[in-house]
Amino acid sequence: MEVLVKRHYQSIFAYVYRKTGEYHTAYDLTQEVFVKMMNSLDKYQNTGKFSHWLLKIAVNHCRDYYRGREFKQQQRESELTEDAFPASEQQNVWNIFHKRFQNEQVRRAVLSLPDHQRDAVILNYYNGLKIREVAELTGTNESTVKSRIRLGITKLKEIIVGGERDEKQRKRR
Repeated sequence: MEVLVKRHYQSIFAYVYRKTGEYHTAYDLTQEVFVKMMNSLDKYQNTGKFSHWLLKIAVNHCRDYYRGREFKQQQRESELTEDAFPASEQQNVWNIFHKRFQNEQVRRAVLSLPDHQRDAVILNYYNGLKIREVAELTGTNESTVKSRIRLGITKLKEIIVGGERDEKQRKRR
């Protein structure tokens, strides 16, 4: 168990964090994914990569979380927040502020995508999965995944570049 967790924890946590946008929720959900993995190890068929099987558990667990009562209650009580980024002593305050602003802008843009596009973009770009692997994990065909990624990236560009344009126009006034 310890070897499996050490080997796969970082990639599973990264996916869940990008999916939820909240550190503590991602931490809890990642722990639950590994509990589900341990309870389902006897069902693993060894027909593909273990990491893909585990990532499929994470994808399904995130879907279940968003459908659940806890998420809906949490949405009513508060909005998404982000923990402070670890600060390097070599960076000055301006660089830290600018990086935090850019990361927050990208995070909000990704979270604003529809679920199916968000999954495809996160799995492809952040987790480095191929189109075929994303299709297997999400239960769709490859052309659908390609379309979702393309549309997702287009929307992200519109959101991010459009936001920068709006900001520049406000500064000019």
